[in-house]
Amino acid sequence: MTTDILINATNYEVRLALVEDGNLSEFHMQRPTEKGLMGNVYKGRVVRVLPGMQAAFVDIGLERTGFLYVDDVCVSSNSPDFNPCITDCANTHVRSQGLHIEDLISEGQELLVQVSKDPIGTKGARLTCHITLPCRNLVFIPQTDHIGISRKIEDEELRLSLKALIEQLRPQDSGFIVRTVAEHATTEELEADMEFLMLLWDDIIDKAGRLPSPCLVHEDIDIVLRSIRDFFTMDVDNLIIDHEPSYLKILDHVKTFAPQLKDRISLYSENTPIFESYNIEVEISRAIEKKVWLRSGGYIIIESTEALSVIDVNTGRYVGKNDLNATIFKTNMEAAVEIAYQLRLRNIGGIIIIDFIDMEDDQHREQLFETFKEAVKKDKSRNNILKLSEFGLVQMTRKRNSENLHQLMCEPCHYCSGEGMIKSRRTICYDIFRVISRNAKKHKGSNITLRVHPRIAELLQNEEESTKQQVEKDISKRIIIAPSKDLHIEKYEVIWQS
Repeated sequence: MTTDILINATNYEVRLALVEDGNLSEFHMQRPTEKGLMGNVYKGRVVRVLPGMQAAFVDIGLERTGFLYVDDVCVSSNSPDFNPCITDCANTHVRSQGLHIEDLISEGQELLVQVSKDPIGTKGARLTCHITLPCRNLVFIPQTDHIGISRKIEDEELRLSLKALIEQLRPQDSGFIVRTVAEHATTEELEADMEFLMLLWDDIIDKAGRLPSPCLVHEDIDIVLRSIRDFFTMDVDNLIIDHEPSYLKILDHVKTFAPQLKDRISLYSENTPIFESYNIEVEISRAIEKKVWLRSGGYIIIESTEALSVIDVNTGRYVGKNDLNATIFKTNMEAAVEIAYQLRLRNIGGIIIIDFIDMEDDQHREQLFETFKEAVKKDKSRNNILKLSEFGLVQMTRKRNSENLHQLMCEPCHYCSGEGMIKSRRTICYDIFRVISRNAKKHKGSNITLRVHPRIAELLQNEEESTKQQVEKDISKRIIIAPSKDLHIEKYEVIWQS
């Protein structure tokens, strides 16, 4: 399988596409005006403690306060009153299970927190006191005494050797997680990452002690450098970027953290825009549509709300050959693979309900579930999938750290206020008739001018002409239709003439 990273960078937007075998697998974007907060470290101030929710709201200097749950509070094991204040942050910490939020923090208290989930919809950022600082090969967890190895490193002998090496290199009472890419790293590279991360943590502690709250203490790297840290592994064949300043910045970064990958980076300089050249623009446009067609002729519908996402599977144009069960099974199997792909591409997270077409054959149901589980293995985000229910539903969760692609690229329709539907033309016509009939006796004139959208005017003058005439007869007034292109289709104006 060939894997490429394509980056289209401008001053106003940076877009990153992960392409596997010519197909867009992941898409990420960052705009300076809408930059994400995840990974940023803030010195915040507790503004409200909620014992009933075992959580607190923390002011970190943004428009909305952040949300801090009790399990995300750090308590110092060296402090007798378990007070997680700024001065304790350099000490070893233990988790707060079994303790109440009101016993851990109080209003007005200053905390060092990190954004673990970007603000989504009306919700503020999710915060944690368990700071994690990622580098290319390692993730530093300064407040724990723990060594973790990525689950994707499956070789048990390699896992043990990496753990022993980190144990030998790390300072006492410090925690590290070995990332998947580190299975190819040298001892020198691991040491360099470790030294860099510890110096970064010392700098954060120093700033937190000096700066007033609320304030930003540490900002995570931008998407260009994050492409090197999080995506550019030995499995990637090429990284191609079309912006020379960003290209030079990447080369400089790679010299320090991944010199072996330098030859795989290139600057795109063709006249045709990079995303058009690789047919990515078309794929991005499709990725925000509700309906996704399957090759067989079936389709899936993807609907997302603030709380959960629902995916519905339909046979569509696919009618099969002779056997209804075989038709349904083939549609479901094709949908399972496509849904796993769409979850990753669109970055859909939270609770997800998938409504497969119901199947009677238990073997088919089991095969479908196994196929779906296998298909989501490519996804880096943590997920939890429950067995197929009797109703053909799969319930799952997928870790959500930021807004999905639809939320990033779309906004609520100003016509329907985000409802996704508007009133039918006939419903609008009947609303108008009711308004006229209700108010006719208040006005003495014999004519009524009705300003409406042209599509409403067309219906009133054709299919609803007989109804209009009956209303005119009932109120003893003539209704004059005046089409107006400047009106919203649901808006109208009744002008009573004397």
